[in-house]
Amino acid sequence: MQKGMNVIHYPNLKTVLMVEEVLKKSNKLLTREELKEKLPKKVMHQTLNIILDYLEDGGKILDGRKGILWVYNESPKIKSAIEKGMEL
Repeated sequence: MQKGMNVIHYPNLKTVLMVEEVLKKSNKLLTREELKEKLPKKVMHQTLNIILDYLEDGGKILDGRKGILWVYNESPKIKSAIEKGMEL
Protein backbone atom coordinates (compact mmCIF):
# COMPACT_ATOMS: atom_id res chain seq x y z
CA MET A 1 0.00 0.00 0.00
CA GLN A 2 1.19 3.48 -0.77
CA LYS A 3 2.87 5.28 2.11
CA GLY A 4 1.07 8.28 3.52
CA MET A 5 -2.26 7.18 2.07
CA ASN A 6 -5.26 8.07 4.24
CA VAL A 7 -7.61 5.14 3.79
CA ILE A 8 -11.27 6.10 3.86
CA HIS A 9 -12.67 2.62 3.32
CA TYR A 10 -10.93 -0.76 3.43
CA PRO A 11 -12.31 -3.43 1.09
CA ASN A 12 -14.15 -6.41 2.49
CA LEU A 13 -13.31 -9.97 1.46
CA LYS A 14 -16.28 -10.21 -0.90
CA THR A 15 -15.01 -7.20 -2.87
CA VAL A 16 -11.45 -8.56 -3.03
CA LEU A 17 -12.73 -11.91 -4.33
CA MET A 18 -14.94 -10.15 -6.87
CA VAL A 19 -11.95 -8.24 -8.28
CA GLU A 20 -9.82 -11.42 -8.29
CA GLU A 21 -12.49 -13.31 -10.22
CA VAL A 22 -12.77 -10.67 -12.96
CA LEU A 23 -8.99 -10.51 -13.34
CA LYS A 24 -8.65 -14.33 -13.44
CA LYS A 25 -11.25 -14.61 -16.21
CA SER A 26 -9.73 -11.85 -18.33
CA ASN A 27 -7.39 -13.08 -21.05
CA LYS A 28 -5.77 -9.72 -21.62
CA LEU A 29 -4.40 -6.62 -19.95
CA LEU A 30 -7.12 -4.49 -18.37
CA THR A 31 -6.87 -0.82 -17.56
CA ARG A 32 -8.37 0.30 -14.26
CA GLU A 33 -11.35 1.74 -16.16
CA GLU A 34 -11.92 -1.52 -18.08
CA LEU A 35 -11.71 -3.45 -14.82
CA LYS A 36 -14.24 -1.13 -13.16
CA GLU A 37 -16.64 -1.65 -16.10
CA LYS A 38 -16.38 -5.45 -15.82
CA LEU A 39 -17.05 -5.54 -12.07
CA PRO A 40 -20.66 -6.50 -11.21
CA LYS A 41 -20.75 -3.83 -8.48
CA LYS A 42 -19.22 -0.36 -8.28
CA VAL A 43 -15.99 -0.05 -6.32
CA MET A 44 -14.49 3.24 -5.16
CA HIS A 45 -11.25 4.11 -6.96
CA GLN A 46 -9.23 4.20 -3.70
CA THR A 47 -10.68 0.85 -2.60
CA LEU A 48 -9.77 -0.70 -5.96
CA ASN A 49 -6.22 0.63 -5.64
CA ILE A 50 -5.90 -0.98 -2.18
CA ILE A 51 -7.09 -4.32 -3.61
CA LEU A 52 -4.69 -4.08 -6.56
CA ASP A 53 -1.77 -3.25 -4.25
CA TYR A 54 -2.67 -6.27 -2.11
CA LEU A 55 -2.87 -8.60 -5.15
CA GLU A 56 0.40 -7.28 -6.56
CA ASP A 57 2.19 -7.68 -3.22
CA GLY A 58 0.89 -11.27 -3.13
CA GLY A 59 2.30 -12.06 -6.58
CA LYS A 60 -1.12 -12.57 -8.16
CA ILE A 61 -1.10 -9.67 -10.62
CA LEU A 62 1.25 -7.42 -12.52
CA ASP A 63 0.15 -3.79 -12.53
CA GLY A 64 2.00 -1.80 -15.15
CA ARG A 65 1.61 1.28 -17.30
CA LYS A 66 -0.32 -0.59 -19.98
CA GLY A 67 -2.69 -2.39 -17.62
CA ILE A 68 -3.28 -5.11 -15.06
CA LEU A 69 -2.70 -8.81 -15.75
CA TRP A 70 -3.46 -11.91 -13.65
CA VAL A 71 -0.22 -13.94 -13.42
CA TYR A 72 -0.77 -16.31 -10.50
CA ASN A 73 -0.85 -19.99 -11.48
CA GLU A 74 -2.42 -22.53 -9.15
CA SER A 75 -1.09 -25.56 -11.05
CA PRO A 76 0.08 -28.30 -8.66
CA LYS A 77 2.81 -29.29 -11.17
CA ILE A 78 4.27 -25.79 -11.20
CA LYS A 79 4.03 -25.51 -7.41
CA SER A 80 5.79 -28.86 -7.00
CA ALA A 81 8.51 -27.92 -9.50
CA ILE A 82 9.15 -24.62 -7.72
CA GLU A 83 9.35 -26.35 -4.33
CA LYS A 84 11.76 -28.96 -5.70
CA GLY A 85 13.73 -26.44 -7.74
CA MET A 86 13.21 -28.41 -10.93
CA GLU A 87 13.11 -27.11 -14.49
CA LEU A 88 9.87 -27.72 -16.35
